[in-house]
Amino acid sequence: MRLISQIRDGIPEDLTVHVGQHDETICGKTDRALQAGLDYLARLGGGTLKIGPGVYTMRNSIHLQSKIRIVGAGDATVLKKGPSVRTKLAEDSDWYYQSVKVESPETFAIGDGLVLQAKPPNSNFQCRRFTIIGIDGQTLFLDKQLVDNFWVGQEATCASLFPVICGEKVTDIEIRDLVIEGNREENENINGNYAGGIFMQNCDRINIDSIAVQNYNGDGISWQIVHDLSVTNTRSINNAGLGLHPGSGSQRPQMRGNQIERCHLGIFFCWGVKHGIAEQNKIRDCDVGVSIGHRDTDNVVRENVISGSSKHGLLFRKESYDRNGHRCRIERNQFRDCGAPEDGCVIYIAGPTDDITLKDNQFEETRKGAKVKAIVTAAETNGLLVEGNQYSGLEGPD
Repeated sequence: MRLISQIRDGIPEDLTVHVGQHDETICGKTDRALQAGLDYLARLGGGTLKIGPGVYTMRNSIHLQSKIRIVGAGDATVLKKGPSVRTKLAEDSDWYYQSVKVESPETFAIGDGLVLQAKPPNSNFQCRRFTIIGIDGQTLFLDKQLVDNFWVGQEATCASLFPVICGEKVTDIEIRDLVIEGNREENENINGNYAGGIFMQNCDRINIDSIAVQNYNGDGISWQIVHDLSVTNTRSINNAGLGLHPGSGSQRPQMRGNQIERCHLGIFFCWGVKHGIAEQNKIRDCDVGVSIGHRDTDNVVRENVISGSSKHGLLFRKESYDRNGHRCRIERNQFRDCGAPEDGCVIYIAGPTDDITLKDNQFEETRKGAKVKAIVTAAETNGLLVEGNQYSGLEGPD
């Protein structure tokens, strides 16, 4: 009898649950079957959830628990978000409520994921995620207590918007070999600080490998205050927001070998992202390839191919000196046809920074008549090292 389970990457190896659309341990075609398998594993201390081929309709997120590995059948396993609907609140709900009364309850079902949103005056836009656990007439009962006021006079609404995979306060997670289809045409946009094709918050040790996140009306993959997260060999394509969003306070993110195309921004280092690596990614046809800003210090952007960025290949956002992204290294990247063709620039350091290294990068411009500068820096830039770069079709400062 085995007394001690084998463990790899913090996840028990012995227990596997198969979910599929035919003769599997759990049979189903929706998020409910997937969540049932995951919860069973979590109850026994963790393990592997294998998802068979097919399209799974998602009316709510897969809500992760710690020590879980999710493995699909590659491009044959598709988690597709259902269409979003929105209704106004019919009366006020205060911060201590656990229900809301809505104008059109018939568009929702028990188990659905949703967000409550409101626009209080002189305050930040409010957005909170919930699951419906009961319906009585116009009243939706929620899985959590409200922590904000949602008032009719502040444009309070309820919408079926959610991440397809969501983790909050979990550790030791692996997700690989599947497709997340965001169904962008049938969904409203949601800000990447609250959701994404995959959304993680307050987590540690997350590995995402060999998946595709596509057509999500928001960020492809977003993580906030998540440490030691890696994204490798993954496709983030045609998402309305950010391709990869290492978010506020995240330490040591690793983004390697990914393909990012036709997103608003490719890789967006948010607030206070430190000691991250973006390496050997292919970033194409985004407004900005890589963006670095508020206290994003000590990051490395290396050996990426960045092409077709309509504004900048790489941007250091404008911040005050004490809030800027210092001591970052931009090395051995290829920048091709980036920047506005009439008077743009490929790399723009918009604010005061210390000790930025731009070394051994290749800049290429092939667009006919384009007048693009390779590197433009703010006057307050200190300790900038520009060395060993090569320029074809445009001029550089070194």
